[in-house]
Amino acid sequence: MTQTQHPTKLLTFEEFLADDDVYDGLRLRTDTRYELVDGELVKTLTQSQENCGIAKFLLFELAKHFPITLLAYKDIEVEVSGRRATCRLPDLVVHTEESKAALIGSHRNLITRNMPPPALVVEVVSPGTENHSRDYRYKRTEYAARGITEYWIVDPELKQITVCKWVEGQYEDTVLKGTATIASDVVADWELIVEQVFAVANQ
Repeated sequence: MTQTQHPTKLLTFEEFLADDDVYDGLRLRTDTRYELVDGELVKTLTQSQENCGIAKFLLFELAKHFPITLLAYKDIEVEVSGRRATCRLPDLVVHTEESKAALIGSHRNLITRNMPPPALVVEVVSPGTENHSRDYRYKRTEYAARGITEYWIVDPELKQITVCKWVEGQYEDTVLKGTATIASDVVADWELIVEQVFAVANQ
């Protein structure tokens, strides 16, 4: 869930990077986190217990298939294309060896557009029309343009997971529900079914 924090000040990506105290998406000196969306700083609000639980569950499941060093949980920024400068804060990221290596020596956990893209980005949808449009429409277009192999849209309200696979420059979507297995090329031996992901919210 997000809300616009500084609607009158449009930033370039260079300005966003220039002062960590003011513009850092992780806000090292406070607990406040921001995305940069078309030049505007957008405050990222705390997610619900349900959404956080789902994201953590997926993190633990992904850790069965990848070294922990290739996983990022709510602690990485990804620069994407937008009408103006845009930088997202995904819920989960699975790195490629190349995207992880590109961060070595960097003072900030940020994948810029001149770095290799990660293999997988996961977003857990918060309630509300604005959040729905952001994850299903805007981020889907941005992550596809970034060349990210897969983008998963995990929707607790609809109890569905949309797996978007990058094919020849755009995403092809598969909507999965119930007892369907999460079909992924990134996690080739994945056996997790959709209802297991959402059952964690009721525990």
